[in-house]
Amino acid sequence: MRKKIYLVASLLCMSLFFNSCGVMFGGSKYNGTIKVKDKPNAEIFVNGQKLGNGQATSLFSRNQPLVVEVKQEGCPSKTQTFDKSFRTGNFILSALSFGLVGIAVDLGTGASYKPAHNSNSAIKKLSDKNYEFEVDYSECKK
Repeated sequence: MRKKIYLVASLLCMSLFFNSCGVMFGGSKYNGTIKVKDKPNAEIFVNGQKLGNGQATSLFSRNQPLVVEVKQEGCPSKTQTFDKSFRTGNFILSALSFGLVGIAVDLGTGASYKPAHNSNSAIKKLSDKNYEFEVDYSECKK
């Protein structure tokens, strides 16, 4: 019986130590809604995969920039890259509360990054897990 209690207590402690601030409060992915300004028929592609027309929502990894391509018949395609930035506050909290393990977990899962909404007005932060990206496709005159 003691071994079972020790095992359960050890597993609970490990679950606390192998989490981190960034993973708990933001996760390694976020919900992103991509909107093509004034073009409801424009096709939206991310990483070569079509997500929808005019507006599309999907889960995206935090540890890589979001590369969006929009196309509409009779218009040139447009590719726009939305960069990522470092989540400094979560990283500091992970370092203080979970130490090296927390830092490693945040960096390994990508939870220490977020879309660079402070430096790009086309990115709107709705919450820690929800972002909106606006693509200006004014090159298309249709």
